[in-house]
Amino acid sequence: MLSALVAGMFSGPWAALTRSIRTFTPEVFLPIVQRLSRNMAQVMTLLMPVAILSIIPPMFLTFKRQPTHFYLTLAAFILFIVALLVTMLIEVPIVKQMETWTVSTLPDNWQQLRDRWASFHLLRITSSFVGLALLVVAAIF
Repeated sequence: MLSALVAGMFSGPWAALTRSIRTFTPEVFLPIVQRLSRNMAQVMTLLMPVAILSIIPPMFLTFKRQPTHFYLTLAAFILFIVALLVTMLIEVPIVKQMETWTVSTLPDNWQQLRDRWASFHLLRITSSFVGLALLVVAAIF
């Protein structure tokens, strides 16, 4: 359930905004980034680590008794760690820069930074959804 919430938190902004982010003028783009950051940081700071930690018990419980379940869960755990690392090492630093921008202080490379963020956001979405799918398969089978 927690992993599904994480995947949903990543995919919601993508479905609603990121797919058209290149069409936004700075006047539209900056307030959206700043609001999303404030809203999502509060939730994801707690949700993401708790979701990742919740994957560990099933791995230990199935280690020797159900190797297929164990490896599916381990792969999901690794994919959620990838999403966390992308978030902390790439996405958050870019967003922290964007939060300081105003229309009059946009750096010359603001569009490149925006596009870099969007590309890595897609990686987060992909890794979290594949991880979630692996958890569901492990739980069902």
